[in-house]
Amino acid sequence: MSKQVKITHFYHSGFSVEAGDILFVFDYWRGEHHELQGKTELTPSELKQYRMVYVFISHEHMDHMDPIVFTWKNEANVSYFVSSDMPVGTRGKRMAPGDTVTLEEGVTVTAFDSTDLGVSFLLKCHGISIFHAGDLNFWHWRDESTAREIEEAEREFQKAVKPLEKEEIDVAFFPVDPRQGSMFEAGADYFILAVKPRLLIPMHYFHRTEIISEYARIASCRTTEVLAMPGIRDSILLTLDDDGYLNISFPSPAEETKEEEPLEKLDGDNPFFESDLPLAQLAENGEDAEGATPESTDLST
Repeated sequence: MSKQVKITHFYHSGFSVEAGDILFVFDYWRGEHHELQGKTELTPSELKQYRMVYVFISHEHMDHMDPIVFTWKNEANVSYFVSSDMPVGTRGKRMAPGDTVTLEEGVTVTAFDSTDLGVSFLLKCHGISIFHAGDLNFWHWRDESTAREIEEAEREFQKAVKPLEKEEIDVAFFPVDPRQGSMFEAGADYFILAVKPRLLIPMHYFHRTEIISEYARIASCRTTEVLAMPGIRDSILLTLDDDGYLNISFPSPAEETKEEEPLEKLDGDNPFFESDLPLAQLAENGEDAEGATPESTDLST
C-alpha cells in the first residue's frame, strides 16, 4: 500500500510533516518580526485535529526555538524532543547524537551531530525517512575567515556528515544561507554528493527567496532533486509507492480551503436530485430557481 506524507514549510527552518493523524513539527519560529501571523501560524485549533503532535527543537537559537510551541501543550496532545544541550528546565525529552527514540509503532527519531549548537534529527515514519539538519552546515565565511579556519570548519562538517552517509534519506531540510557570502551553498552541495537524499529542500535563508529558487534550479542532479519552498505555508505531498518510488505532488489551495457545499437543497423534491451535474452547480441552480431566472447556464465541469 502506498504511503503518503504532507510537508509544509512555515518560515525559516520551520517545517511540519503530516502523516495521517500525526503531526511532526521541526524548529518552528514565527520570525523576528512575527512574519507568521493569523492564518499562517500553527494554531491550537489546528493542532487539535491530530491524535498526536511531536515537536522537535534542534537547539536553543532564537530562530529555531519559539516559546509559543510550549503553550501548545495546554490545547493539544503534544510531546517535545530537544537537544541535550538545551538550557536546564526546557521541557522535552533530551536527545544527544546517537540517541534513538521509538515514538510509536513504525515511527522512530534519531539524533545526529551538528556543527553548531544542538543536534540534527532523522525521522523515519512508515517507510519514509526525513532529515532536519538544524544548524548542521559547513559554516565557513569565505570572504572573512582565514584559510585555517575554513579548513577546520570543513573537517568538522565532513566528520558530522559521515554517519549520515550510511542512511537512506528520502527528504532533507538543509541550510542554504546566503549570508555566508562566496560559496554559501558549499555545505548543501557536499551533503548532496555525500548523502544523496532523494529530495533536498533548502531552509535557513533569511528572506532571500530569489537566491534559493535559483539554487534549486541549478543544484538538482541525478541522485537528488532540489526543491525550493519559498512561500509561507508552501506544501507538497510525498507518496512512496509499492515499488519504492517517491512521487511529489502539489495540493491545490482551492481544495485545501474549500468548504463542503450544503446538501439540504438537494432533496427529493429537487428535479436534479439524482443528476450527474456537480453538486456545487446544482446548489447554485437551486438558488437561481428561488429568484430570477439566469440568462444562461454553464454546464461545463
